[in-house]
Amino acid sequence: MPKLIILGSSNAIPDVKHENTHMVLVGDGRTVLVDCVSNPILRLQQAGVEFNDLTDLILTHFHPDHVSGVPQLLMNMWLMGRRRSLNIYGLRHTLDRIEGLMGYYSWSEWPDFFPITFYRLPAGERTLVLESEEFRIFSSPVRHLIPAIGLRIELKQNDKVVAYSSDTEPCAQVIRLAKGADVLIHESAGGFLGHSSAAEAGDTARQAEVGELYLIHYPTGKYASGNLVAEAKMSFAGPIILAQDFMTLDFDKLSREVYQPVMNGSHSPFWFR
Repeated sequence: MPKLIILGSSNAIPDVKHENTHMVLVGDGRTVLVDCVSNPILRLQQAGVEFNDLTDLILTHFHPDHVSGVPQLLMNMWLMGRRRSLNIYGLRHTLDRIEGLMGYYSWSEWPDFFPITFYRLPAGERTLVLESEEFRIFSSPVRHLIPAIGLRIELKQNDKVVAYSSDTEPCAQVIRLAKGADVLIHESAGGFLGHSSAAEAGDTARQAEVGELYLIHYPTGKYASGNLVAEAKMSFAGPIILAQDFMTLDFDKLSREVYQPVMNGSHSPFWFR
């Protein structure tokens, strides 16, 4: 059964315990990285994910705290002898800039580079991004400072659904994208332009009638303030969890149990609720 690992939970300014927000969906046949920051190979290794198992990369938008690790990922894969192809998905706005960025590194001149296929997604609601034997992933445009997409992951075996808002102001598109999901992972950077507060995330979860709300992309370290879970509870009556780095959502246990693996390489679960 696939699982979703939170690789980072911070907003644009990380701290020693919270990396920028990104995550990886691990299935039997496909492993999908959602956004790419910091040192991706190291982060995947810390999560117990083999970098060569990565089949797909979805980029939600072209902001540094979501795409800064792409050159490092591609270069390290190449240097470590990857031969397997990689699919990269995103809006045209995002992928045009990623290709331009890689052009500055002259990646077309890197010898024996592994195949990469870019999939430019239309900016329509519930666009099918990819489908495997285990899951389907859909995207919808959200309301951020630049073109951005949120995601909906649907499991075929047990009909579980996880939605991810990405960076966004409250908007109807996220409500429709997350409608009836078992879990909504929603940003809570604050109630300012292009973003949402925890209370607004709770209101979106309420309107979408989701089972559980996970708050992510929140201020950390010296910038952290207030009780985000309590703020979200003002709007949403269901379970609310503050996402943490290396937290794992097991799709077979959604709405029942969630666990966080220890970072020392052990995968013995630590049950926190």
